Amino acid sequence: MSILDIASSICLLSGATFCVVGAYGMLRFPDVPSRLQAATKPQTLGLLLVLLGVALQLEFGQALGLALVALLQIITAPVLSQLVGRAAYRTGAIAPNTMVVDELELRLAAEDAGDANGASDNQDR
Repeated sequence: MSILDIASSICLLSGATFCVVGAYGMLRFPDVPSRLQAATKPQTLGLLLVLLGVALQLEFGQALGLALVALLQIITAPVLSQLVGRAAYRTGAIAPNTMVVDELELRLAAEDAGDANGASDNQDR
């Protein structure tokens, strides 16, 4: 067994462990923001470690495809988490008393006030 095989095994086992811990966090955490944290951070790191473990066993040309998968995961996971969090906020799935600072409420209130002023301006014309 070579050093490359040992490093690959460690990456694969570590990645699988991170994925299991993330799944367990999604089951155990009480609210949406905590679950989103568990769904994105350890899952992304787990997938990257699994991809690294597999890439260590492949030739360079084949590993480039795995790099593309890793890049797409890194780009899309935070965006998806942000969109799901905002949808949960707008539907009332996030309890307001669990937030320390609620910047989204101020922004939505400003947008609603702007829409109301725009609607009254259109009615005056």
